[in-house]
Amino acid sequence: MPPKLQEDRKLIPTIFGGTAPQPLHPVPGQPRPDAGTLVRTILTALDDAKAEDIVSIDLHGKTTLADVMIIATGRSSTHVGALADRVIKAFKDVQAAPRTEGLQAGDWVLIDGSDIIVHIFRPEVRLFYNLEKMWGVGRPGELRAG
Repeated sequence: MPPKLQEDRKLIPTIFGGTAPQPLHPVPGQPRPDAGTLVRTILTALDDAKAEDIVSIDLHGKTTLADVMIIATGRSSTHVGALADRVIKAFKDVQAAPRTEGLQAGDWVLIDGSDIIVHIFRPEVRLFYNLEKMWGVGRPGELRAG
């Protein structure tokens, strides 16, 4: 086999039928919180704040972006902001503060906590983007909460 092809096999094993490289592990000394507990905490925070149509989507095997995606609806921009504040507080209680986008506008807030991604929408914005359809809600292993 030519040297260039051998080198390509090392770089892209999945194309050639090999096994994918193992994911990186967390840095020693920084324990990773139990994702299941954090998901339950976030779902409870959303439910307590009267979020509507809460959906939790298991992303294992679908993407490497995150393990879980949570989608919820707030009745207004103010409600979306309040829901986002509760979710951010839930993250901060367990791990470092998550990255956020859209908090000022209040139409759609994205909260990226690495393993858990939370989308909070106003109703018409959620209908427009329809993330549930994109990520295939309704497949086995997915949970509709709320």
